[in-house]
Amino acid sequence: EVQLVESGGGLVQVGGSLRLSCTASGFSFDDYAIGWFRQAPGKEREGLSCIASTEGHTYSADSVKARFTTSRDNAKNTVYLQMNSLKFEDTAVYYCAAYFFKSRFCDYASAHEYNYWGQGTQVTVSS
Repeated sequence: EVQLVESGGGLVQVGGSLRLSCTASGFSFDDYAIGWFRQAPGKEREGLSCIASTEGHTYSADSVKARFTTSRDNAKNTVYLQMNSLKFEDTAVYYCAAYFFKSRFCDYASAHEYNYWGQGTQVTVSS
């Protein structure tokens, strides 16, 4: 059974940090690009970043590039999203997703390419 499980969300103050984890099982993790997305209430889903299957190249949206870092540990089948300098507008449900792509490249903007999705983890930024 394919699973992606996010963890690490919660309540954090403005300016604080959180690290989200996405742990995968049931597929050949090393061959998949992993992306991070979020959806705030009343807003469309937003692609944030992705990390390629090969050489760990990362790509990020301009809105988070300076504050969020994506990394992966293939030995643990886990991808991380380190979020720093959090703002009110970062409040959302955060999802990780995966698609088969053996490449140094990945696309965080094309959610339709992703085959597997996690259930999401809530991040709430407060004053």
